[in-house]
Amino acid sequence: MTILIFCILMLLLYLDAVKKIDLLTGPMRFLYFLIVPHFPFIFYCCLISDLSLIPLIFLALGLAAFHLYSTIRMHFVPFRRDESGNTRIRIEYGGMLLLKAGILGIFLQIFLYLILYLTSQFFLPSLFDRLDYGISFATALFFTFDIIYTCVFILLFLLNGGIRVICTCRRLGIVKRVLLCLNLWIPVVNLFLAHAMCRAVKDEYAIAVTRRQNAELRPSSNACKTKYPLIMVHGIGFRDLKYFNYWGRIPRILQKNGACVYYGHQKAWGTIEENAAAIAQTIDKALQETDADKVNIIAHSKGGLDSRYLISHLGYADKVASLTTMSTPHRGSELIPFLNKLPDGIYRWIAGLLDRSSTQLGDEHPDCYHSSKQLDPAFCSRFNETTPDSPQVYYQSYASVMKNCFSDSLLSVPYFFMKLLSHEPNDGLVTESSAKWGQFQETLQSRKRGISHGDMIDLKREDIKGFDVLECYIQLVENLKEEGF
Repeated sequence: MTILIFCILMLLLYLDAVKKIDLLTGPMRFLYFLIVPHFPFIFYCCLISDLSLIPLIFLALGLAAFHLYSTIRMHFVPFRRDESGNTRIRIEYGGMLLLKAGILGIFLQIFLYLILYLTSQFFLPSLFDRLDYGISFATALFFTFDIIYTCVFILLFLLNGGIRVICTCRRLGIVKRVLLCLNLWIPVVNLFLAHAMCRAVKDEYAIAVTRRQNAELRPSSNACKTKYPLIMVHGIGFRDLKYFNYWGRIPRILQKNGACVYYGHQKAWGTIEENAAAIAQTIDKALQETDADKVNIIAHSKGGLDSRYLISHLGYADKVASLTTMSTPHRGSELIPFLNKLPDGIYRWIAGLLDRSSTQLGDEHPDCYHSSKQLDPAFCSRFNETTPDSPQVYYQSYASVMKNCFSDSLLSVPYFFMKLLSHEPNDGLVTESSAKWGQFQETLQSRKRGISHGDMIDLKREDIKGFDVLECYIQLVENLKEEGF
């Protein structure tokens, strides 16, 4: 019998090594956590039985080899069949498998020990009666050790899985990571938290797999190689920093698919007029370096107003082929009239604080007071009258909306006030109607949580279920290419 057990263990080990089975999936995971944590106790029971030396050696070798191999393999290579093509995703998905395995192990041990407890009144007393005192005491002692060993065995799976997910899953964010670390030690609560972590990982893995499949369907890496270079123009309050890209992962994926990308490099708190002049310098540089006749501008938020002023008032209509605005407040933002109710002195004081912070980041002569006032609906109404679209330029726009104030923790408060003031769908800063300009393409949203003003530029580098911001921009640029831009 022991030889047969040895052969079965070696067969399982071999099949897993050649990837015919996987100990972390299907029925194998169930059997693994029902038996393997108790290998030391199983061996002890065989040791005090009437087994001869040779079968006992075979059993010990089989149990030790299988236990050592399976533990190392499952902790270091928990996930094999990766379809995402992304190392980070593979690590976090492996962490999810370890978490699920650990949770299964907990319930299996509870079930197993409950069965042992219920049968102990009938089985264990008679067993101890047949054993001498030394053996029965050792059996009880080793059974206690089995409980402790099993708890540590499963805890290591949960720790490994939890660390992998917390460190790699972008959907969790900083706040959720802190809350998880503080509450994962609370019994029962940690099971619900682990389930939420697993769900987040599954969503992110599904997005990564879809993204890879879309990339494989593209005929070449030149899908975004447009006729004219792209100028990415940021919004208010931010700058094009070297080590923190305002546009997140978007420029890199566009460049990977053949796009030529430049940045607007306008001020964070510059007025429309000042920023338009800065963008003009970037366009001149791009045209000189690429020998192109025109550029395509993709502008987010206030950057769309800066770009429209550039085209209509600085004579750059013949140098701009297209302008795509993303969540631009063409008709202003309802937050500004609300903030205007503050005493002017307090408004200027707050603006001064932001100006000083921006100066430390390298912004020259920031003007938060006047640049923010230019987002007032009354100002934008006058701006639209004096800044007509050029017939030489193709204008198109996109909007986004949040589903509720919980869609984005960074914009939950602005969203609440925007909803209260305008009663319109909004992205936390701009209403859907205000974002529409020129050829309106679509309102971007996900069924579950909506898309915020920051999500439109991949601000948090978060993969959102039902919305792939990278694929969105790839399609946008592909469309520009198909239009001859």
